Amino acid sequence: MLLDKNKAFELITLLNKSIKNPQTSLKFRNRFTLLTSVLLSAQCTDVNVNNVTKNIYKKYYTPKHFADLGINKIRNLIKSIGLFNNKAKNLYYLSKILLEKYQSKVPNKFEELIVLPGVGRKTANVVLNTAFNKPTIAVDTHVFRVGNRTGLSNGKNPEQVENQLLKILPIKHIKKAHNLILLHGRYVCKSRNPLCKNCVINKICLYKGKNE
Repeated sequence: MLLDKNKAFELITLLNKSIKNPQTSLKFRNRFTLLTSVLLSAQCTDVNVNNVTKNIYKKYYTPKHFADLGINKIRNLIKSIGLFNNKAKNLYYLSKILLEKYQSKVPNKFEELIVLPGVGRKTANVVLNTAFNKPTIAVDTHVFRVGNRTGLSNGKNPEQVENQLLKILPIKHIKKAHNLILLHGRYVCKSRNPLCKNCVINKICLYKGKNE
């Protein structure tokens, strides 16, 4: 069962009122380091990524920097982050492509971002939303869970949830929707023991377990 558009509008409006200044918690200094941080955040907390990159970005913050470092040095810099071997390779080859094909600039088109090494739908949408101010919705585990719990979506995979959210949510809230839903999922609508009694959208949400 899905919410109708009026209820969806009410839900996202309540989240918008309760969550001040919704934005990514990842720290970055330019579009390239944003892309780097989002790539590194896969299966890793933003806190851990920030702890690692705060020293890296003081010295290395362009595609040329990472291309010059090479895979082994990148690996050593990010070795405390999960999946660091694959991420080091992806960062190296991604940097080479940006350097050689895009004059070191991060592309602003989904079709160009999605084919870069290590970049999936979520990463591409976060970059487009945060770096280029585009109305995209990135679906991570929090957005997937909250969307399907509340009745905003009932998709079986992130792409289905993304498309459903884009259709049901009001245009004026699309830009903020990813971070609003993500933050609500991270701090209130948790995977285990969601804080339903303290939830501002409790009366609208269709989650069957909210009164247990």
